[in-house]
Amino acid sequence: MAFLFRHKTEMVDAASALPGRPDPLVIPTKHFVNGHTIVPPFPEGFERSVFAAGCFWGVEQVFWNLPGVWSTAVGYTGGFTPNPTYEEVCTGQTGHAEAVLVISDPAQIAYGSLLEAFWEEHDPTQGMRQGADVGSQYRSAIYTLTPAQADAAVRSRDAFQIRLKEAGYGEITTEIGSAGPWYYAEGYHQQYLAKNPGGYCPVHSTGVSCPVGLFAKEG
Repeated sequence: MAFLFRHKTEMVDAASALPGRPDPLVIPTKHFVNGHTIVPPFPEGFERSVFAAGCFWGVEQVFWNLPGVWSTAVGYTGGFTPNPTYEEVCTGQTGHAEAVLVISDPAQIAYGSLLEAFWEEHDPTQGMRQGADVGSQYRSAIYTLTPAQADAAVRSRDAFQIRLKEAGYGEITTEIGSAGPWYYAEGYHQQYLAKNPGGYCPVHSTGVSCPVGLFAKEG
C-alpha cells in the first residue's frame, strides 16, 4: 500500500510516461454556464491563464464566478502524455496535473486578482495532494504564458509565503513554470459542478488572505 501511495506521488519521467494518442478528445465547445466558447479563437485582447490546485471541478467553479472571467475549461497539462484520458491521468503515469484554463478580460480583472483567487482557493503547501486527493495530478501549479505572468506569479508566491508562515503553515510547493501543451478533459468534466450541483467539491482553503495589493495591478 505504501508503494502505491509513493508511486502516485512521484513524478514520472518522459521515457516512462504513457504513450497517449495522436487525436484530441471530442468535447463540447460551449461553456455550460455562460455559453461562451471554451476553445480558440477567443476575443482579441483577452488573456489566457492556467492554474492547477487539486480536483479541477471545484477550481474551475471558483474562476468562472469571478467578474471579468469570460470562459473557463478543465484539462490536463504539465506532463508528457499527449491527449490523455482522465483514467490515464489518475494513474500518475502521464505527468499531467488537473488544471483550469481561464480566459479573462484584462480590462475587468487583473492577472493578480486571478492569482489571489488561486492562492486562497487551496493549500499550496501539500505537495502532490490536496487533502484526501493524493497523486501528482493534484499538485499545485501555475503555468505561465508571458514573462509578465511569470513575474507576477513568483512575486505573489513570495508574498503569500510570508502570510502562510505567520499562520503556521510550511513552505509553498507550488510549481511555477512556462505553460506547455494543453489537453482538454472529457466533456463530462467541463463545468462539472454546474451540471452536478451536489457533486464532490472539497474545500482545501487555508483561510489565509493573499496580499493582492502587492501585485494585483501588474502582469
